[in-house]
Amino acid sequence: MRADVFLVEAGHAATRSQAQRLIASGVEWRLTPLAPWKKVAKNGDDIPAGAELQLLDAAEAKYISRGGLKLEGALAATGLSVKGLRCLDVGQSTGGFTDCLLQAGATQVIGLDVGHGQLHERLKNDERVVCVEGFNARALTPELLEKACDEALCEVIEEEEDNDTQPVAPYAWMRNGGQVDEDYDDSDDAKEQDVESFKAERAAKAKARAEGLAPVELRRKPGTENIDISPAFDFVTGDLSFISLTLVLPAVVQLLKPHGQLLMLVKPQFELQPGQIGKGGIVRDTALYAEVEKRIRDCLGDLGLSVKQWLDSPIEGGDGNHEFFVWAQQGAEVKAPAPVVADEAAAARPAVKAAAKRPSRADIKAQRAKQELYEDPEVASFGQPGPARSKQKKRNER
Repeated sequence: MRADVFLVEAGHAATRSQAQRLIASGVEWRLTPLAPWKKVAKNGDDIPAGAELQLLDAAEAKYISRGGLKLEGALAATGLSVKGLRCLDVGQSTGGFTDCLLQAGATQVIGLDVGHGQLHERLKNDERVVCVEGFNARALTPELLEKACDEALCEVIEEEEDNDTQPVAPYAWMRNGGQVDEDYDDSDDAKEQDVESFKAERAAKAKARAEGLAPVELRRKPGTENIDISPAFDFVTGDLSFISLTLVLPAVVQLLKPHGQLLMLVKPQFELQPGQIGKGGIVRDTALYAEVEKRIRDCLGDLGLSVKQWLDSPIEGGDGNHEFFVWAQQGAEVKAPAPVVADEAAAARPAVKAAAKRPSRADIKAQRAKQELYEDPEVASFGQPGPARSKQKKRNER
């Protein structure tokens, strides 16, 4: 069996991509306790059934994806604890961040992702996780999130066939397979019409369901009735691609509780202009990192958050880009301009008038003397009104 498939089936990895990272970190196998260990060189190496495995570096297997290792390192570096907190994971994907939060003690994680069917089955079946798919975080509002969470926890009520409500066909029609009986009378025509109408109605409903046009009736899945879906969180984190955080943060910040914490992964390649990014999507000019940091800090400051720390991600991105984390907190005081007191305004008026006073003759002569030093007469007379400019030109021509 292929080595990467063997690791997944043996329970050492959640996905083949995770298994391949484990193989790159070092995996060995043997058939008997006394046999020497054999190193797996590549993903397609054959491992016999029943072989014993040894992982040389099991860190890659700790979480669903390596994103969990990134968040784990950032939590350790900042000293943040998510134990007992309700968390929002923006850009949930396969669930690396979600897995890390749950293992760190979070009571609930609500995850958003624009894609579908990416969250790992283990997390999907965890009652502490609510997965909202096909949702663009840029359009996020508290009301929309609550509605989306409710729909994610619901199932479609299938319409049941109820034979008791079906109209009864006339006696002669039922007894003789549609042939008119000798005791058939006109009163049976109405019943037969009811049967045809019923059949047409059923056919129309079936067609509407097949085309997705029928109204859908939903109900909460068993066991989910008491799940908290309120759009207010103690902690918000996220790993987003192909969009700038400055476009998403204004929507996300609305969902933080007072003094709530935010810890977002920053990918410089999605914060810069196309011309600033090198071949292969790699940011090679490290001087641009400061520009990215300033842009994110300014955005958070404008939203009323206080930036606590800007730190390197403990692991590089999968494409080789250097990544960062930004830690900020809700409830920062935004300084407003101080109001002008009436007495101060009155005291300022004479100064304004003095500044607007016409310059003296001595000042004008000194200014002209400086202008005569210019080599280019057009530059010397630049900015002067019409008559003064003409006189200056004549002086320069002498």
